[in-house]
Formats: sequence, C-alpha cells, structure tokens
Amino acid sequence: MKFAYFYERAVARSGGEEALQKRLPMIATKAELEARDDSFYLAEITRCVFRAGFVWRIIDHKWPGFEAAFSGFVPVYWQQVPPERLDALSGDERIVRNMQKIDTVPLNARMIVEASEEYGSFGRFLSQWPSSDQAELLIWLKNSGSRLGGVTAQYFLRRVGYDGFVLSADVVTALENHNLMDASPTSKKGLLQAQKAFNQWHAETGLPYSHLSKILSCTLDAVR
Repeated sequence: MKFAYFYERAVARSGGEEALQKRLPMIATKAELEARDDSFYLAEITRCVFRAGFVWRIIDHKWPGFEAAFSGFVPVYWQQVPPERLDALSGDERIVRNMQKIDTVPLNARMIVEASEEYGSFGRFLSQWPSSDQAELLIWLKNSGSRLGGVTAQYFLRRVGYDGFVLSADVVTALENHNLMDASPTSKKGLLQAQKAFNQWHAETGLPYSHLSKILSCTLDAVR
C-alpha cells in the first residue's frame, strides 16, 4: 500500500494539508538528543510511566511536585536510593502515590546510568540508535527498564523527540485494516511488522517516522 493513499486520507480528515502539518510532532536533532542530561531522560521516563493507565492531565498538572519530590531525578542518586526515601514518597502528596510506579525509578535510573557509562550519556545512546530499528530499541527498553512495555516507551521516545512510530489504537487499526499487522502490537512480532511497514514508507516518501506515524493515526475518525 503506497503511503500517498494514507496521506490524502489524513489531509481530507484533518481539514486540509496545513491543518495536518500543524499536528505533526517535533523531532530532535542528534545534537539536541545528546545535549540533554540524564536527569531529563529519567524524568521523562517517569512521567510516561505515571501517565500509563491514568489521566494524563493530572500527572502533567502535578509534575512540578514530582520534580521537587524526586529532587530533579538525578539517575546516579536514584539508582542506589535508600529504601526509606522510597517509603517516604509513598506518603508524599506532591505526587501520585502509586508505590509500584515509584519503585520503577531506581530500576530505570540504573538502566540510564549503565547506558551512559557505555555511550557517554543516555542521549548519545538514543541518538545512535537508528529509527529503522526502533522495534529493537523498544524491546531493549522493555527488557532493561521497568514498566516500559506497551506504548509507554513509545510515548517517552516521542516526548523527547526521537524519530519513531507510536502504535496508538488508530495506528494499529490502520495497520490491521490493510493487512500490515496480524500480531499483538505489544509482541516482538507485532513490533517488527510495524517496523517493516514504516521502513518501507520512509524509503518511499523520505518522511520522518514520527510524521508517518502521526499521519497514519489521522486516517481514522478518532483523534488522538
């Protein structure tokens, strides 16, 4: 299926080409990914973990409290945080007091520190991972971190500007409707099927993966 079909459909359903272009996500350059410190990435991972299965606007509204409660999300500290500090957070009204999600912070901090030790920074690690192999990056994040399965890691990558797809409900439906995905989008097989489709469309159009993904999501009536 040529991507021009999806593009024309998205334009029609978005109210024109200009309106569609305004909906496309920003993409960070390699230099921008590398310029951000590791604390930024731990904070964004944590935000997406807490957003999962919750009302996003509540997490965003409380986010300054999260930043204060987690003292800026310094990974080197949080990877070896004293247990009593985590226990104290379970009663901290500045944040959403979900202990299972609070417990992800040290685990994800350790993931970031280990990648940073190998690559120089977590941003450099991300910047060197090609978008054409994003499925494997998502598998790595799921296996190396905590609660980074499903679309959580995908939304994290989108928020920090990594050029990649997000398998939202609309994107999955579009892929399934055109027989481009027949496996669960949370499985390795499903991720690789999506990767294959996006790689083909990227080669065909030259468009960024994030834009291809967003355009595809706009081909259905639901807006996300």
